[in-house]
Amino acid sequence: MKSRTREEERRLAAFFRGEIARLATRPVRLMEVCGTHTVAIFKAGIRQLLPPEVELVSGPGCPVCVTPNEYLDTAVAYSRQQGVIITTFGDMLRVPGSSSSLAAEQATGADIRIVYSPLDSLAIAAANPAKKVIFLAVGFETTAPTAAATVLAAEQAGLTNFYVLSAHKLVPPALRALLTAGEVQVDGLLLPGHVSAIIGEEPYRFLAREYGVPAVITGFEPLDILGAVYLLVKRIAAGEAALDNEYRRVVPPAGNPAAVAVLDKVYGEADAAWRGIGVIPASGLAVKAAYRRFDALAALPVTVEETKDHPGCRCGEVLRGVARPADCPLFGAACTPERPVGSCMVSVEGTCAAWYKYGAGRWQV
Repeated sequence: MKSRTREEERRLAAFFRGEIARLATRPVRLMEVCGTHTVAIFKAGIRQLLPPEVELVSGPGCPVCVTPNEYLDTAVAYSRQQGVIITTFGDMLRVPGSSSSLAAEQATGADIRIVYSPLDSLAIAAANPAKKVIFLAVGFETTAPTAAATVLAAEQAGLTNFYVLSAHKLVPPALRALLTAGEVQVDGLLLPGHVSAIIGEEPYRFLAREYGVPAVITGFEPLDILGAVYLLVKRIAAGEAALDNEYRRVVPPAGNPAAVAVLDKVYGEADAAWRGIGVIPASGLAVKAAYRRFDALAALPVTVEETKDHPGCRCGEVLRGVARPADCPLFGAACTPERPVGSCMVSVEGTCAAWYKYGAGRWQV
């Protein structure tokens, strides 16, 4: 879509807007599953472009946001051990756990380092052979293959002091859990393009087949998203439930078999706890027995404090799509990006952070 002229984009956007308004003859609620979509929608002001009959609701597609306090507490406990280096993506640093955060532990002397790729952790491990390096493996199908490749690279390099603390999660089981619970009425789903580039189309087929919910795999440009909304409203108006792939320029129907093969070699499906949702069967990734020596929980004993959630934070409800950030009494007052109470306000992909930062929207056609 980058190759279109500005005028062509305006005309196409006007077409989508006109068709959405024409076809949306009743209220419909569409969930953008992915946190990156949430941010793109707010930055572009897409909500303001839609008729009042079409409501967009954010889903559980922010990996940092859905990581529960128990995982944060475990990471904090490891960071307090002598001779341990924690490596993590920057978003995790300020997420509050039950009584502390990695940023707070770093300020008191814990060796916690931000990396931009899991592979960066291997260089740190090689340079610090007397220390144990634990990478916080957080993310969906998009980032998990790289973490798996890092484990294989650590094995090949003969490193004995590198570990992963896995909180990788899988998107399709979470969607099944949400639709099964029926807590939030969803008429259609906008599916994440980057996750789909790995897993392809097939894992989403059940959405239409079993739940009668149309879904569209889409990219992150404003026109991608607006076009996907148009496809969903069109399906809904026709009474059809099907999976469409609007992002074929990036997402092949079969995904990326090579990445999936690396993932399957190192990780196996496991039950996983999601913030606000609870334990979802087969929705996480655990290190397989053949690579157990790289699994921090299996190899390194740790005592973790009793997990507690902030009593006023409604992040979990926001992640389930049953509450908006503005419904939370802490939003914009006790909880801001500078002083976050919940993970939804910390991550750049968090719904609360997006509402706080881009609430007015900017993109106009």
